[in-house]
Amino acid sequence: MHLIKTACVAALFVLLALAGTNTLAAQGDVLIRLRALHIAPDVSTNNTLSTLDTGVKQSTVPELDFTYMLTDHIGTELILGVTRHRLTSNAGSLGRVSLLPPTLTLQYHFNPSGQFRPYVGAGVNYTRFYNNKLSAGDQRVHIDRDSFGPALQLGMDIGLDENWFFNVDVKKLWIRTDASLAGAPLGTLKIDPWLVGVGIGRRF
Repeated sequence: MHLIKTACVAALFVLLALAGTNTLAAQGDVLIRLRALHIAPDVSTNNTLSTLDTGVKQSTVPELDFTYMLTDHIGTELILGVTRHRLTSNAGSLGRVSLLPPTLTLQYHFNPSGQFRPYVGAGVNYTRFYNNKLSAGDQRVHIDRDSFGPALQLGMDIGLDENWFFNVDVKKLWIRTDASLAGAPLGTLKIDPWLVGVGIGRRF
């Protein structure tokens, strides 16, 4: 995580030095961003999952998002991506499971006509768990439900020319599910990840 943060800061300083003509974000524009996204789960558990000291490994994946500017200052963003995580325990690896967490946020952009355009956002995420390869011993661990939860966002677009821009973005998601083994509840797993992304975007 420290290496990712260091790389983000270094890339930001380089692009600040290169930044020139403003990208203008205005009502009716569509902003498309492609990011490298580092996912750092903030895990908590209860019941048997706590006894097992269950954890979720970090992951880095590509991520695509679309923002539609409702006004010059207000936009709505749909974030798309998939990630696969390994679950650990004090008895060893529990295997892997994939997450599809589409997230929709409503954003406020503070300086839409400037070179430096910070924004904040809040919304909801729906997380679907699939391709479940989790097991304990020779028994499958079941994921009992998908997740709905809030999402918060803080980021900045930095204009590179009239249409292209650099982006830095941080999100906090609240994701939780229940697990069971042979029909017996194991407890609740709260993943609640931090998402740190850097990437490039274009205005249409």
